[in-house]
Amino acid sequence: MNAMSSLPNHPYAGTGAHTGSYYAASANPAPLRPELVGTHETDVCVLGAGFSGLSTALHLAEKGYKVTVVEGARIGWGASGRNGGQIVNGLNASLETIGRRYGADAAKFVASLVTEGGDIIRERISTYDIKCDLKHGNVFAGLTPAHMRDLEARRKLWRSYGIESQEMLSREEMRQHAASDLYSGGMIDRKGGHMHPLNLALGEAAAIERLGGTIFEMSPVTSVDTASARPSLSTAKGKVVAKVMVLCGNAYLGHVVPTLEWRVMPVSTQVMATEPLGETLARELMPSDVCIEDVRYILDYYRMSADNRLLFGGGTVYGGTDPKDIKAKLWKNLEKVFPQLKGTKIDYAWSGNFALSFSRVPQMGRIGANTYFAHGYSGHGVTGSHTFGRILSEAIHGDQTRFDMFAKMPWIPFPGGRLFRVPYSVIGSWWYAARDRLGV
Repeated sequence: MNAMSSLPNHPYAGTGAHTGSYYAASANPAPLRPELVGTHETDVCVLGAGFSGLSTALHLAEKGYKVTVVEGARIGWGASGRNGGQIVNGLNASLETIGRRYGADAAKFVASLVTEGGDIIRERISTYDIKCDLKHGNVFAGLTPAHMRDLEARRKLWRSYGIESQEMLSREEMRQHAASDLYSGGMIDRKGGHMHPLNLALGEAAAIERLGGTIFEMSPVTSVDTASARPSLSTAKGKVVAKVMVLCGNAYLGHVVPTLEWRVMPVSTQVMATEPLGETLARELMPSDVCIEDVRYILDYYRMSADNRLLFGGGTVYGGTDPKDIKAKLWKNLEKVFPQLKGTKIDYAWSGNFALSFSRVPQMGRIGANTYFAHGYSGHGVTGSHTFGRILSEAIHGDQTRFDMFAKMPWIPFPGGRLFRVPYSVIGSWWYAARDRLGV
């Protein structure tokens, strides 16, 4: 019998097996961790083994805490193991927006940490010798003069905060990164990069265990007690009681914690991987081997894998449902970028959810005295989750300075409430997409 066939289905993860992605097919060998059975006590219990949970747990394990991670499916099953693999600095909401909405001090604070997540990722890879195909550099591509003006304004704003890793690219300079006629130019961030996200997650999980932490997989949580002095979570067969709990379920937390469920909305995005293109064609298409995303509201993002496949992503479906034909949805845009690839075989295509907050600013806070949460990275979770994991660990260890800065940023609910948040967001996306097409 398959080892997973006797385990309960997760209400959001099904059997818990990884999606049929290129990442799952090329993942490093990893053990199947045991299901949670019986009652366990720990210093810190983390719900969710995506980047937020793994980052928090690893920072705390390094500080000597007894850490237990409970995952409903497999390590990195959700967005952390399915995303574009791009190390992109910044939040979804711009520093300009944060300053306008929350004030100059908030913008200065966020600017102080927008490149921190990438630094943490590179440090983790080096310290724990994680094999995840790390490469350096990311480019923001502009399709219109309006896009280029926005990029230049962003570069100047970031430089005013002392961030000098970004340089503008002319149309011809852009071709050194993408051999495409689609772009008016771009901006390179030399502190960005890309990697195999599932292998990064698996490497971080192994590091937690190396430091004495415990990870349970295939253990969907059925209830959480945040009111008690010692918070706990329960599954069908087990329970963990902790001094402190951290909730990192993000887009897949579901109905387990009702007070968090409607703070964010699941949004699916799609990725596909071509057949191996070979070194010659790969370097012809992307000479510098950076990762690229354009700056439209509904954007394309792409990069070359270690075995020279083009990994191309984009599209959004509000509410988190999967499109019927991912290849058809993405191919049209891929061919606009690289018409040279017409007729190329697609070997993998997959979808996954990220958690969108209405403000596009990730949320961090506390429920009760001893339960923390973090979620809502709004499509910028690779770096943001690693930073938030460090900030959560600081708060649990006694320094709540940075935690309090994020926790006091007001949560803004989606207009239309539970019933109309999806159609409201769809209409908004139509408006911004129209602006992109009109170049305004």
